[in-house]
Amino acid sequence: MIRILVVDDEPEICSFLDRYLTKKGYKVFTSLNGEDAINTVKDERPHIVLLDIRMPGIDGIETLKRIKEVDKNTGVIMVTAVKDEETAKNALKLGADDYITKPMDLKYLDDVLMVKIVMMTG
Repeated sequence: MIRILVVDDEPEICSFLDRYLTKKGYKVFTSLNGEDAINTVKDERPHIVLLDIRMPGIDGIETLKRIKEVDKNTGVIMVTAVKDEETAKNALKLGADDYITKPMDLKYLDDVLMVKIVMMTG
C-alpha cells in the first residue's frame, strides 16, 4: 500500500486530505509541522510527502532538505497558497518532484500522485 504523509499547519487541510486520500486507497499520515514530519518520515517511511511551504518553525524548504537527508527516494510534492516562482524553482532544485498551489485542484493532485507512483513502482 502506498504511504502518503500530508504536512500542513492548517488542521482542516490535513483532515480533508487524510479523508480524500484514504478513500483513494492510500495509507495516510499527517503532520502539522516540519519537526513532526521529519520524525514521521523516519518512523513510517512514506513513499510521497505533500509538503506545505509556508509553516511556522521549520518551513517547507528546510523540511524538504531534511526529508531528503533521511531518504532521498521519498517523493515530495510542495504545496503552497502563494504562487512564488522563485520558491518553486528552489524546491525543485532541492529535490521536490512537483509543486501544487492552493486551493488544490484534486484532479491535478491525483495525476501528480499517479505519475510519481508509476515512476516509483516501474
